[in-house]
Order: sequence, then structure tokens, then C-alpha cells
Amino acid sequence: MMKARHWLLITMLYLCQAGATEPPMPFSSWYLGFVAPDYMDVWLETADVTDVRGATFMGAMQGTVSIWQPENGKGDPTRELGPYILGAGVSLSLELPQRLFVRWQSLVEPQTYRATVEIPDSARELMRKRERVNCPITGWADEYRDSLAVMLAPGGVVKVWVSGSCFPATPVAHVQAEVEPLGPYGGKSGGRYRPLEPAAKAYIEKYGVPYGSW
Repeated sequence: MMKARHWLLITMLYLCQAGATEPPMPFSSWYLGFVAPDYMDVWLETADVTDVRGATFMGAMQGTVSIWQPENGKGDPTRELGPYILGAGVSLSLELPQRLFVRWQSLVEPQTYRATVEIPDSARELMRKRERVNCPITGWADEYRDSLAVMLAPGGVVKVWVSGSCFPATPVAHVQAEVEPLGPYGGKSGGRYRPLEPAAKAYIEKYGVPYGSW
């Protein structure tokens, strides 16, 4: 009985200390969005998010991501994806992110990648900081950076920004993914990938994949 109480006290102390190391976020939810460079079609198999309290949301985001295609149809995968980056995504009621695991299909190659991204303390500090900013639509206001934007690019490049509807995006992480040895869909599709969109197919046939541009 005494031993059980001892471990209970240790566990409670650990949880209190873990909670004390990270202040609570100042908003009820934050946005996780995904983008890909011009014409570089991506199918996101899963995005699993672990917050600063240790809670993990498996499959927080799946499916297609936003593609940054200019209206003139020329495309330029080397250009900046901003200044305001959000992308297709989801609002999460978790605490601020500690870690992000992503597995996706880069359809233009085709290749399947996976990566674990550690979100730095500086990113969360930026998200907690309320600042006076000139919003594009509503004008001056006191706002937070309440979004995390993730770019998935050919070659397994992953870039992460802290962003928001009123703030220019700030880069916070950049990692190189590894190839998923099981291939697409965990090996359940016989190596078959989703088809490219016609615009992406035409672009790749004409220009190829500009590896090293991101």
C-alpha cells in the first residue's frame, strides 16, 4: 500500500512538473495546415500530432493538401510560399504541438516518405505571443499566431512555419524525411499510387521535378 502511494505521488509530481514547464496556450484551438509547391501533388496518408502534455492525435489530417499554383499556369516551385501560409488542414483543440509525424505520397516521383518533426520551444513561444498587427481585412488588432503550416516537397523535404491569418509566416523547422520502406498505403496497394492531376502531369512532362529547389 505504501509503495503504491509512493508511486502515485511520484506520478502526480511528474505530471505537475510536466504541466508547469509549458504554459497553457492562450486560445482554444490552433490550426494545422499542409501545402505543397506548385504542381507537386501530394497525398497525405497521416499526420499524427503530439502536444506538450503528451496527448497524441493519430490521423489528425489526411488526404489532399493545398497546391500553390499561379493563375498564369507557368509555375515556379522555387518561389516563397507566402507571406501568409495556412493550407488545407484542421483545427485542433490539443495543447500546442511538441512533435509531428507525417507520412505522405509524393505523387510526381512517385515516392512515399515519413518524417518526425520536433517543434522547437521558440515556435511555441511565438504562438503564445500576442502582438499588434495590421490584418489584411480587418485592420489593426491584437492577435496571435495560431497556425502551424507544413510544406511537403519532392525528395522528402519538410518545412514548417508558424503562421496566422494576420501574420507573415515564420520558418521554425526543416527536416529531411526518409523513404517509407513499405511504400504507399503501408504496402497494401501493391505499390500503386494515386494518379496525378492533369495540370501537374503536364507540368512534370514539360519541366521535370526541380529537386533541390526547396
